[in-house]
Amino acid sequence: MRLRSLVATFAIAALSPAASANETYKFDPSGSTIGFSVHQFLGTTHGKFMKFIGKIEIDRDHPENSSVTAQIDVRSIDTRIKKRDDHLRSAEFFNVEKFPQMIFKSRSVKRTGSESGDIVGDLTMHGVTKPITLHVKLLTPISDTSRTRWSVMTDPINRRDFNLMFAPATESISGISQSVAINIEIEAKRAQ
Repeated sequence: MRLRSLVATFAIAALSPAASANETYKFDPSGSTIGFSVHQFLGTTHGKFMKFIGKIEIDRDHPENSSVTAQIDVRSIDTRIKKRDDHLRSAEFFNVEKFPQMIFKSRSVKRTGSESGDIVGDLTMHGVTKPITLHVKLLTPISDTSRTRWSVMTDPINRRDFNLMFAPATESISGISQSVAINIEIEAKRAQ
């Protein structure tokens, strides 16, 4: 689930003129959401991951040297139906015993506007690593409170690309889309 994950996409904070060089910000899970949505027949299933960590390293003078990393605990998936969550954690789908984490690591940061940017990086999920681009928008500037908030978007993620497929019989009758939309909002706090 394309976790605009990944969340780790907020290195763009480095592009804010209020930031000073070589600052570190950490995701605050209490004010952040890493979510996803998937169409199935006539409805849409919404879910999120409850446990994750992330870090933004900001170099204001050279934003291209900034970086973001994020780590998501796949076991923490929550679609509000326990039976479904247990099935998603099972060996038939996420196989959390073998692949307990999703990881995002940025490779480049590029400013696209006064309060936006693109972060290109690698998303590792279910043992597969693929490049993704996070489109990041600053919602609140870095301020004296040392907190900032970001909205993150990606193109839809195809679960087949990460080998996230149910058994063929289940896939044929489930009506579950291959395309997964990511919904991410990150609040980050400056590390002391």
